[in-house]
Amino acid sequence: MGASGVSGARGLSSVLGVLHTSPVHVPVFDGLRDAEHPGLELHHHVEEELLARARREGPDAVVPAVRAALVRVTGGSGGVGAVLCTCSTIGGVAEDLGGDLGVPVVRVDRPMAAAAVAAGSRVVVLATVASTVGPTSVLVEEEARRVRRDVSVRAVVIDEAWGRFEAGDADGYAEAVARAVRDVRDADAIVLAQASMAGAEALVADVRVRVPVLSSPRPGLAAAAALVAGRGRE
Repeated sequence: MGASGVSGARGLSSVLGVLHTSPVHVPVFDGLRDAEHPGLELHHHVEEELLARARREGPDAVVPAVRAALVRVTGGSGGVGAVLCTCSTIGGVAEDLGGDLGVPVVRVDRPMAAAAVAAGSRVVVLATVASTVGPTSVLVEEEARRVRRDVSVRAVVIDEAWGRFEAGDADGYAEAVARAVRDVRDADAIVLAQASMAGAEALVADVRVRVPVLSSPRPGLAAAAALVAGRGRE
């Protein structure tokens, strides 16, 4: 998928490449950009097969394909100041490959993981595909080590939800995630592992009164936007 955002000539400081594994994320991130980062231009690239293959074979199996996708993202017209990967399953792979590309790659869920660790020692990770559990749990543990905090991570896969997502039932998907959020006990933070799950936040205001329910799109985009802006000032 091609570029989306503010038209006209832009410097590198205003352009963020965004790698998605589902087209449903494009309007979500465009909306967040319009509301909170109006000077930022987003160049969206959708590579659905990356998630499908990672689910079948594991994230390590898609390393060459993710590298090729990132080359496509960074090789667009005028280049980009950074890349944001919005897929939690392949986010760690994309982040690790950033050093080879000369362009920083931000995984959308890292700021969310840092917030979860800051909230307390008991983190529950909710996911709707099993392939996300390992990468997200490892990320939370990594952020805990970074700040020298002990955390326990418990993961729950919401088995009935993903079929609704694939069927285009956004409301049913969000409701399934919200039910799982309400079932969580003994947690200091609840992590919605995939960007697609963010829609459930609005349905669990009652839960959020007592425990943070964290999703990745807003803080992930904010972190990437700040990085792009910082590079533009270099």
